[in-house]
Amino acid sequence: MQGKIIKALQERRAQIRARWEALLRIEKVTTPLANPDTLVFGLDHSLDEIFAALRQPPPHNPDAALTKTEGPSPWRAYFRAGEQALLESLVLLQAEMESLDPAARDTSFGNLKTVINNLTQREIGAWAGICQKNAKPRRARGTKKPATAQSAADHARHSQAHTPSGA
Repeated sequence: MQGKIIKALQERRAQIRARWEALLRIEKVTTPLANPDTLVFGLDHSLDEIFAALRQPPPHNPDAALTKTEGPSPWRAYFRAGEQALLESLVLLQAEMESLDPAARDTSFGNLKTVINNLTQREIGAWAGICQKNAKPRRARGTKKPATAQSAADHARHSQAHTPSGA
């Protein structure tokens, strides 16, 4: 991406951030952690990462556009709103640049989408890794089987049957 385009986007950072937050607040909240009041604290850090990544040619990751993970993630709506805010700003900026070469315009658009998709994929993947790591079934004490409601009820009945009366 051309340096002048990155610089012009950075000059619009406050507007991009405000638009990102506004779009984030109208997204459907899919998990308690997707609360916009919580997620807005990450906007500045995400913008820092995006602008830093734009200065380098983004590595092409063919899987970045595909979200491989299933289930709710607070990052889906977050980055969807961010992508819209950044692309809107880029399009408006490019419309003001009369001498912008069409190839440079398309390259800038593609680079921005790639950077956002790479960041989105990384964060959703990290989130999924945390959730999968913590989703291991708990095991009942002294068994090698995951604890279930049925096994807990069976254990309670067994314990009551072997408890002396009047104890």
